[in-house]
Amino acid sequence: MEWSMMFVFNSVLLGVGLAMDAFSVSMANGLNEPKMKKGKMCGIAGVFAGFQFAMPMIGWICVHTIIQYFTAFGAFIPWIALILLAYIGGKMLYEGIRNKDSDEEESSLGIGALLIQGVATSIDALSVGFTIAEYGWLMAFVAALIIAVVTFIICMVGLVIGKKFGTKLSNKAQILGGVILIVIGIEIFITGVF
Repeated sequence: MEWSMMFVFNSVLLGVGLAMDAFSVSMANGLNEPKMKKGKMCGIAGVFAGFQFAMPMIGWICVHTIIQYFTAFGAFIPWIALILLAYIGGKMLYEGIRNKDSDEEESSLGIGALLIQGVATSIDALSVGFTIAEYGWLMAFVAALIIAVVTFIICMVGLVIGKKFGTKLSNKAQILGGVILIVIGIEIFITGVF
């Protein structure tokens, strides 16, 4: 493939498609923490963008080196995403129900939970390494970079939307955020298995 506007356009489309799960999880994070500061929002979007950059590159490297191991791993991707998102979503749901009547300060998203979310929402991006396999390493790097930038922007939008509704939903926001994460995990699982 040659450098062209079509290359950029295809990379942006890949970024939009891959960022949808991260967008939904970002919305859930914004719902869970409606008073989140801009720096933390940039950090969350940056983590999702970083994973969306790394996973296609890892997939591309796998295609060019250890393809036989990667194809065997591909069958487990939907299961991993389901387990990770169900765990985080279940934890948010439990805490939201447990603290339903309290007006304590909202819970904050920890780095561990954020990294798990990043892996869960980007693990399907490993397969993008197959779609960009004909690219040279520089083109694959640029494509992954474009995907990361698109993901960052989309996640920031998700966080802003989530914060706006989180403020209005008050105590129910954490419950809704947990349900959203569980539903996303189920959706990834169903589309990946069936």
